[in-house]
Amino acid sequence: MEMKDRIRQLMESNHMTQKVFAQYTGISEASLSGVFNGRTKPSLSMVESIHERMPNVSVDWLMFGSGEMYTSQAESAPADAPTLFGADGQPADDTSEVATQPATEPVVSSGNVQQQKTVVKFIDKPQRRITEIRIFYDDQTWETFVPKDR
Repeated sequence: MEMKDRIRQLMESNHMTQKVFAQYTGISEASLSGVFNGRTKPSLSMVESIHERMPNVSVDWLMFGSGEMYTSQAESAPADAPTLFGADGQPADDTSEVATQPATEPVVSSGNVQQQKTVVKFIDKPQRRITEIRIFYDDQTWETFVPKDR
């Protein structure tokens, strides 16, 4: 299995389209398309972008196909993280602590977001004029029409 197939497998295992995966990882859609179509090979920066956004993905698996797709669960989630279930898999008796904790703050507050403005500049070009029109006929002849100067 080639690296492009492993990237596709990773994308599909996360239920992402090619466009969503490209946006999520910060890889340009054209670069990702080029890899999937076989025009180019994945670059180191592409692998770094994927690993930066998905740290639980094994770099050895992504680059060489060795090992498991994901690193062990112990590395991706702390063991003492609160859950809704007890150690035996049954609902925990005391869920009031989890239920009364305030919601976390959003990562980006709406007040600090700056909208990107697109500025379109029109370059003042002189008006174009027709200088010559040529008509070619099927008998290998042609006519040239030149407009009169105004």
